[in-house]
Amino acid sequence: MTEKPIILFDGVCNLCDRSVSFIIKRDKKKKFLFASLQGKKGHELLTQFHLPLDDINSFVLIDKGKAYTRSSGALRVAKEFGGMWKLCYAFIVIPKFIRDGVYNRVAINRYKWFGKKEACMVPSEGIKERFLE
Repeated sequence: MTEKPIILFDGVCNLCDRSVSFIIKRDKKKKFLFASLQGKKGHELLTQFHLPLDDINSFVLIDKGKAYTRSSGALRVAKEFGGMWKLCYAFIVIPKFIRDGVYNRVAINRYKWFGKKEACMVPSEGIKERFLE
């Protein structure tokens, strides 16, 4: 397993696809690796961390042997960015059930609001090495 943090995302979700592009653009040190929740590597990691294989409503960050889901994972990723984005981590003080309530509302409606693709994204040559499959 890699020492770099891994982000698992819904590979057919347009919002998730844009989020991955957003992270890649701001991850100047190329710290994060990526895998889709629907892929083989995503399933292996979900199994390893005892997370449900059929719950694709969650953003998952795997870092230092621990899995962070939903808002906790997203806020930990934002903490690694520079500038004002780093300040988003301050929202971690909001109780998880409230943060995840907002997160879940967006997650449940993401296909309706942002659309869905027929297949997972295919990374371009310039970023292919950042994807585990």
